[in-house]
Amino acid sequence: MKILLTGANGQLGRCFQDRLPEGWHVKALGSAELDIGNASQVEEVVNTWKPDAIVNAGAYTGVDKAESEPEAAARVNTQGPENLALAARSSGAKLIHVSTDYVFDGQGTQPYLETDPTAPLGVYGKTKLDGEHAVQSVLPDAAIIRTAWVFSEYGNNFVKTMVKLSEKRDALGIVGDQRGCPTYAGDLATAIIKLLQQDAAGGIYHYGGNREVSWFEFADRIFDVAVSKGRIEKKPALSAVTTAQYPTPAKRPAYSVLDGEKIKALGIALSDWDKALTEIINKF
Repeated sequence: MKILLTGANGQLGRCFQDRLPEGWHVKALGSAELDIGNASQVEEVVNTWKPDAIVNAGAYTGVDKAESEPEAAARVNTQGPENLALAARSSGAKLIHVSTDYVFDGQGTQPYLETDPTAPLGVYGKTKLDGEHAVQSVLPDAAIIRTAWVFSEYGNNFVKTMVKLSEKRDALGIVGDQRGCPTYAGDLATAIIKLLQQDAAGGIYHYGGNREVSWFEFADRIFDVAVSKGRIEKKPALSAVTTAQYPTPAKRPAYSVLDGEKIKALGIALSDWDKALTEIINKF
């Protein structure tokens, strides 16, 4: 199988390349090699490479920065997916597009289904939702995977931030009133590969961790694992703070746990983030 992978240098992109099945060929392009917001560039690459499938792991992920850069966010998160969908449609390629839990407002109390109403709170979530709509409009058979709280041994993420902070501070205040499902990028990559292998039906899928936590609870577990694996010497003193005590330019959903039953029905396991945490804690 020939795969065109965008966002090749991000967490998901790098994990996807690590797990590429034998016999598969990937053209992995970062934003420097392919500006997905440029329709002619996208068309040229797809027409030249002629992939069987396109995996769009590229995104503008600066949630706070997007509030002051809406056009830049929309170029990557909305126009980009539309350009890829148009190229996939004309070439006959399958498209898998990665989206986010930020399409929801976080007012729910039960894990979000793929069919639940969307209501993004900020520019990032809105541009990602607009990207979903653009893909569905152009290519109804595309698969859209919403995910959340992604971490890995690569790039910048919450796990790496916590470990770095623990080396500088003896005490940390962590937000305790936002709940989600941490997702190891390697598990997400495996899920995407399995969807491709199964030639799964298009539509929206939710993929996340197999256990929900707050950021505070996640941090607590990160430090326990880091100490047990010798990554850090001592666990910092933790205290839970409220979202109101830690204001940010963009509003975050208070509850963004994703229901993964639809993808589980295909025999694809949700992310065992705790297991992944123990495996990657010493890899960065």
